[in-house]
Amino acid sequence: MPEVHLPHLDEHDDETAPPGAPAVPQSHARSKGFLKLALEVLLIGTGVFLGLAGEQWRESREHRERAEASLRRFHTELGDNKKTVAAVLDYHATLRTNLRRYLTATPKERASLSVAMQGIRPALFETTAWDLALATQSLADIPQEVAYDISRVYGIQKEYTQLTQGLLNSMYMNSPYAGGDTFMMSVAVWLDDVVLLEPQLLKAYDEVLPKIDAETTDH
Repeated sequence: MPEVHLPHLDEHDDETAPPGAPAVPQSHARSKGFLKLALEVLLIGTGVFLGLAGEQWRESREHRERAEASLRRFHTELGDNKKTVAAVLDYHATLRTNLRRYLTATPKERASLSVAMQGIRPALFETTAWDLALATQSLADIPQEVAYDISRVYGIQKEYTQLTQGLLNSMYMNSPYAGGDTFMMSVAVWLDDVVLLEPQLLKAYDEVLPKIDAETTDH
């Protein structure tokens, strides 16, 4: 039987470098390993940070674009509503004066008085931009001060609309065709309120529209 030569396992234990090469200290090798690991962690952290920053920038841009689109719609809608109020302001003031003079006059005096009423002509407001802003929650994208002023204007418009709806309801209970002064009195009460609200609305429009302009032109 031929003799089997078994090599010693420890003969190659120390062959970590070619013959003649200087030995590398273990502490130096560990330092290189730590440096490589730290570099990998730094690269991963930088990538995550850049990804989050990019996502935040994208979301911020989307918020800004939605805000500008909403502000432009508000500017158009409130500008149109302002024209509507301005068109009936003088008519309502004059009608209120003539109607009050007529209702407070004696029957004999009424014979010489006339009330030139061309309908009650209430201001009818557009609210599409406001309804859309509520549905999409885009008010949160608008600067709070401007959003507050816009909300205030629509609040006054809503109050005006509710008064007008009340007058229209009374019209069916006290028809102007039935004779008497009941309907005229209802109109007079309505006018007492709207002649106060209309100047408030015009002032509110004049205050908020330049603020909307400033927000849309600064970006």
